[in-house]
Amino acid sequence: MFKVSLKSGAAALLATAAIGLASQSLTASANAAEISCDTAKLIVPWKAGGGTDVVFRKFAEAANKSGAKPQLQVINIPGQGGNKGTKEAHRAKADGCTLIAIHQSAITSYFTGRIDFTWDAFEPVSLLTRTASFVGAASDTSYNNLEELIADAKKRPEEITAGGTFGSVSQFLFLLIEDAAGVKFRHVSYDGTKERITALLAKNIEIGEINLTAATKYLEAGDMKALAVMGDKEMTETPGVKTAKDQGINVVFGVERGVMLPKGTSPDIIAHYQAIFEKAAQDPSLNESLNKTGTDIVYKNAAAYTDHMQTTYDKWLDIAKKIGAYKR
Repeated sequence: MFKVSLKSGAAALLATAAIGLASQSLTASANAAEISCDTAKLIVPWKAGGGTDVVFRKFAEAANKSGAKPQLQVINIPGQGGNKGTKEAHRAKADGCTLIAIHQSAITSYFTGRIDFTWDAFEPVSLLTRTASFVGAASDTSYNNLEELIADAKKRPEEITAGGTFGSVSQFLFLLIEDAAGVKFRHVSYDGTKERITALLAKNIEIGEINLTAATKYLEAGDMKALAVMGDKEMTETPGVKTAKDQGINVVFGVERGVMLPKGTSPDIIAHYQAIFEKAAQDPSLNESLNKTGTDIVYKNAAAYTDHMQTTYDKWLDIAKKIGAYKR
């Protein structure tokens, strides 16, 4: 949730004043921004219906409802594990009329050599959400939790099929589990969450990375199973599903989604969109809607998001080298 906690009335007054000054500064920057389009494209480089698509459509709707100018239009450009749309955004003019929805695959795809640029080829605007990943399984598998999966994987090295997008976060999760548990899966690539869920439902793979945004109805119907939540706590939406850490696997993992602009975009335009997404992040109905699907709003402004991405890059670089996923 997007929250501000203060311990005293005086602190609250000071914080309110500070927020007011910051808002005035953002408004001034927004007024100075020159954006020629009436509608800006928010490129989501995955197919409609997947977890990332759902999150950004909800955010765009909240932003437009609050009076965003220009209005935001989600454009899906799937392919190449998210890299096709990312490449198009990378080539776009830095005029404020094209934004890109991004998560850590911008880092992992670079590490694995699938793309020749990473997150710093864009201008960060705002970190928006974090969604805990789950290890999902086909409904007919013999194992019902992560401990049982690991035990089976040790008996059947490189036989259990794990669905993920090669080079993206969905595969990176299973590489981390392999490293922590001393097992090996047989990796099968799918272009996005929707395709991975379809494969699980059809029992073409045994396990795959899922999230509640896209998979809740299938879990509730018993069409697939959740073996572990990869966040740092259990979730009320999935009673009885333990964290990986509570099952003896020291891995905490989630998808962090944010918005960036083409490199070279002016500070005025960055500030303009930062203000738009900050306002949307405080929408109570948006918070409630996302929370129901296991997604938390964890808003960070442009400067904080830049620092966060650099920290993530540095940390994951060490991990990628350790597990043999660094191909640069």
